[in-house]
Order: sequence, then structure tokens, then C-alpha cells
Amino acid sequence: MRPVVRLAGPDDVAGVTTLEREALGSDAWSESLLRQGVSGDIPTTLFLVAHAEAAVAGYAAVSVVADIAELQRIAVAAPHRRTGVASALLARVDQEATRRHADRLLLEVRDDNTGALAFYARHGFTELDRRVRYYADGTTAIVLARTVGRMDP
Repeated sequence: MRPVVRLAGPDDVAGVTTLEREALGSDAWSESLLRQGVSGDIPTTLFLVAHAEAAVAGYAAVSVVADIAELQRIAVAAPHRRTGVASALLARVDQEATRRHADRLLLEVRDDNTGALAFYARHGFTELDRRVRYYADGTTAIVLARTVGRMDP
């Protein structure tokens, strides 16, 4: 069963906050920032949620400014990984970026996250740059890019 992906709303704050902490640990955004984002109070940023089995199975945050969309976050709850949730979220991100007239989608990923790198490669992303010692633990970030409008909704 394909997850339902929609714009997040205030009722999703708790689920997104829990998932953010589980998925990103010390790199997690604060509950206050997530509440603002999920509630739609950050003008350039959209939060999307994927629901499966009546719970938040995943979420994504994308910022769209002018012709550039930047995937700020994408996370999937452990029981829902490798079930198409991330692909469904990414497809909706692509749709929203296209709707807002962006022509490319950027993101950063840790260079030691081989699973994420493989996922993004499958979805047409290519390396644009590297940010050495970008993360708090000294890990390098790889900046990936892809043209928007390339995914099926």
C-alpha cells in the first residue's frame, strides 16, 4: 500500500518531532522550529508528511526560493524504510518544487551515508560539491543536485 503524502499541519508536530529525534539524533532540529515549519509559519519552507497505518511514517522539508528547491530534511521511521515512503516523499517534493517554478533540487548528505547516496543516485541526483567537515562530528557533506520535474507523482 502506497503511503498518503500531504502537506503537514499542526496535528503532525508530535509525529514529526519524534521522527526527527529518532532519525537525526544530535543533528535534530528543535521542537520549536519544527512546530513553526509544520504549522506553515516559515514562508519558503514546506513540510510534507507520509502517513501509513495511521501514523507519521516519514516526512520531508523543502525550501523553495526563486528557481532553487533545497531538500532540507527527509526521514522515514524504521518500520517503514525500504517500503517506498522515501520515494513517495521525494516525488511529492519534486511536484511541489515544480509547482513553485524551481528548476533544480539540491540537498546535502553525509559522505558516510551509503544507503542515502545510493537512494539519491537511483533518483537521478549527481554530485555538485563537497563541504569538508560540515557536520558537527567532522563528517563531510556531499551536495547533490537534480533537475526537477523528472519524477512521477
